[in-house]
Amino acid sequence: MLHSLRLLKGSPLAAKDGTIGKVHDIYFDDYRWTIRYLVVATGSWLAGREYVLISPLSIEKGFRYNDVLISVDLTREQIKNSPSFESHQPVSRQLEIEYFNYFGWPYYWAFPGTWGYGIYPYHLIEVQNNLTPPEPVANQKEDSHLRSAFEVKGYGVESLDGRMGSVEDFLLEDETWSIRYLVIDTIRWWPSKKVLISPTWCSQISWMDHVIKIDLTKDTIKRSPPYDSKAFLNRSYEQSLHGHYVKKPYWDDMHGY
Repeated sequence: MLHSLRLLKGSPLAAKDGTIGKVHDIYFDDYRWTIRYLVVATGSWLAGREYVLISPLSIEKGFRYNDVLISVDLTREQIKNSPSFESHQPVSRQLEIEYFNYFGWPYYWAFPGTWGYGIYPYHLIEVQNNLTPPEPVANQKEDSHLRSAFEVKGYGVESLDGRMGSVEDFLLEDETWSIRYLVIDTIRWWPSKKVLISPTWCSQISWMDHVIKIDLTKDTIKRSPPYDSKAFLNRSYEQSLHGHYVKKPYWDDMHGY
């Protein structure tokens, strides 16, 4: 099921033994466009730590949000003792190493799939329990590819023949934690129209200029199936969307590469 990241902000989370806080930010991997962490504002229960990181590895499959707590398979004590970070600073690879070592998880960035050898978070846990990690595991000093989803909101979108919109939202698949679509607001160019673009169709992202470029023409995008955020996004719509752009559907890729 696909969820709006915009609506995910502010959603409450609960550990095994009590509430944790509410979603403050979301960090995604700009290489695989996958959510790696929720930044959770702790409120008043955790003195001295305003925010904590929560990985999808600890969240139950098929989560729901808004009026329903997101359940985390950790205790508050485990979260309390996890590596700390400052929300105004980027999450470094070194911090990720400390975080994953603390929970005893294999490094997601050391594998060919989105999570381990597959596309679901539990595939990474299967590596830990049943499979052999690759050797060498990874270059632990490489830069992290994490970005704040809410910072990317508002980025300009450029087609092959010019500017045509801006990023309004993202649609997240709840079982893989992959960002499947960018919701593009084109109202300044085409009144009252929003369209979906897969991040895999992006040719270049300029983080410095806050611009995302795609290898599609304005006319092709303009003629794409319109997106209604109030309507349920079903597979039939997705098939028509990929058919319009003559793109391979993501659900045909069973290995998550």
